[in-house]
Amino acid sequence: MLNLLRLLISLVLALAAAGVGAALTVTDDAGRAVTLPGPAQRIVSLAPHITELLFAAGAGEHIVAVGSYSDHPPAAQALPQVGSSSGIDVERLLASRPDLVIAWQSGNGERTIARLRALGLTVFVSEPRRLEDIPRTLVQFGQLAGTKAVAEPAARAFLARQRELAERYSQRPLVRVFYQIWNQPLMTVNGEQMISQVIELCGGRNIFARLPTLAPQVGLEAVLAADPEAIVASGIGIDAPAWLDDWQRWPQLTAVRRGNLFFVPADLVQRQGPRILDGAQLLCEQLEQARSRRCAECAPPR
Repeated sequence: MLNLLRLLISLVLALAAAGVGAALTVTDDAGRAVTLPGPAQRIVSLAPHITELLFAAGAGEHIVAVGSYSDHPPAAQALPQVGSSSGIDVERLLASRPDLVIAWQSGNGERTIARLRALGLTVFVSEPRRLEDIPRTLVQFGQLAGTKAVAEPAARAFLARQRELAERYSQRPLVRVFYQIWNQPLMTVNGEQMISQVIELCGGRNIFARLPTLAPQVGLEAVLAADPEAIVASGIGIDAPAWLDDWQRWPQLTAVRRGNLFFVPADLVQRQGPRILDGAQLLCEQLEQARSRRCAECAPPR
């Protein structure tokens, strides 16, 4: 009887251990099935948007290193950095002893990802392209880190807020928008970029949506010919870039004539994380301003 009792206890403990550390498989954005023996406990994030998504999914305490510019939430600033899209410090990454590395396909590149896999690391590729990819990624990260209890409500909250913005703004009178990433060279986004979807969410239309590349260079003449009703700049900081005011040289532009030169901080709209809806809210309010200025321009002189 004693031996039988010991056997039963051993079986119960073994089953409990198996339940805690049960293997899990999640398919990444490259279509690759990534399998872990159990929820990841030591995660390296190689991009700022990945860091934000991990924290939002409740996995912040499992992050042991991050890529450069991972500055949100503030807790991320205290984590060791292991490089950026321009290069990864592999030795420092390995020193963090990760059981999962989450990489950004567009930013880190296939060569870096292949090298990390060749070193025996488990790599999950994140490449959110549409707004609906953000709640999906939150759920995936919750699965990978064993934090679904946080991740799933966060995903639902994102979807609810997205629907609220769409219901309020997406059917408003159309505003033609030029979204400016940079000035030299003059760069924008096409219709496949998530930023263009944000513009549509707010009832706007990206004047360069039909261009074939995600972040195309455009000529000044093309902008003047398209005559946008609003120009929205991002830049790299928390303040409007000085080059936004350069458009004042062309008072014939509708956006200039009506005072529709707007700024949205890049971190709020160019990172594929939960805060993109904060950027969307700001942009929607700005396009409402543009709509309100139509009547003012048409009013007869006194």
